[in-house]
Formats: sequence, C-alpha cells, structure tokens
Amino acid sequence: MTENAENSGAIGDVSGYSFEKAVAELESIVARLERGDVALDESIAIYERGEALKKHCEKLLAAAENRIEKIRLDRAGKPQGVEPLDGE
Repeated sequence: MTENAENSGAIGDVSGYSFEKAVAELESIVARLERGDVALDESIAIYERGEALKKHCEKLLAAAENRIEKIRLDRAGKPQGVEPLDGE
C-alpha cells in the first residue's frame, strides 16, 4: 500500500499480503505513530490499518503452526515419518 493510500484512511484488503509484507507495513505504521507527527484523523486511520495487518499476521502464524510437523524417529533414531506438532 502506498503512503497516499494510508493517508486516505482506507483500511484496504490485506488478505493477499505475505507475512513479511504485512509485518513491514505494520512496522512502518508503528514508526509513524511513535513519531507523533501525524494528524489525529490520520492516526486513527493508520491505527485501524495496523489492526487489520496485525490480525492478518496472527491468522498467517496460526496457519503456519497448524502445518508444522515434527519428525517421528524410530528406536534407532532414524526418521520414520511425521506427525502433527501437537500430536493431533
């Protein structure tokens, strides 16, 4: 999202963002808010965008956690297969 789109107050759709892109934009928003040189209305708008990015990152992390598998070893310590991380 461009600076102009952020300035317009549009939250926009972040569902197609990669985790890395969402985190980078979220970090940019935090930096802008921490500087304190943003008008109140714009601060509220970019804060809302930040919330959307945060939720998207949480969703991506949860999905990644669900896909993580641990390797099952046999008694000799050789890989035998995989199972869900939580044994589900």
